[in-house]
Amino acid sequence: MANTTFQGPVRSENGFTSITKNSTTGAITTDFTINNTGLLATPVALADGDVTLSPTTHGGRVLMVPAIGSNRTITLGAPTAGLYYKIIYIGAAEEAENLIIKSGSDTNFFKGCIIHADSNADNVSVYANGTDESKLTLTDFGCTEINLLGIDSTNWAIWGISQGEDAPAFATN
Repeated sequence: MANTTFQGPVRSENGFTSITKNSTTGAITTDFTINNTGLLATPVALADGDVTLSPTTHGGRVLMVPAIGSNRTITLGAPTAGLYYKIIYIGAAEEAENLIIKSGSDTNFFKGCIIHADSNADNVSVYANGTDESKLTLTDFGCTEINLLGIDSTNWAIWGISQGEDAPAFATN
């Protein structure tokens, strides 16, 4: 399909959806949606449980993590360029449990850093090495915002802030 260039505003009564079409299978994947109010799609309240994110349900949306009852894992699928997730914590206190964010594969890596706002000491930045780290553990986390952006079909850009007594840690899956 050809590109279309517009001069002036583009209007839609029901929003816009950005898609990716697999050139081999023809399968369509939704990257993100802008709804008819001009805002990104409504936020998603995650349940107190492990979750695997999908571009169609979660892509381009704010994902709200509630207070959790035990360690929880958020698993990403393979990245595609431009696929974006924002994860925020909406609990009322620092957790005694861990939130783990995994790329879903030991061949999909994180590049970037998380600012750790330490409740007992100096603040520090925690960096992913970009070559083999595909898991982030937020230990006993509090106020948190994590952003994930697909760079290509291998890597996720990651940035954000997480408050708590213990520093976040990147590791291999």
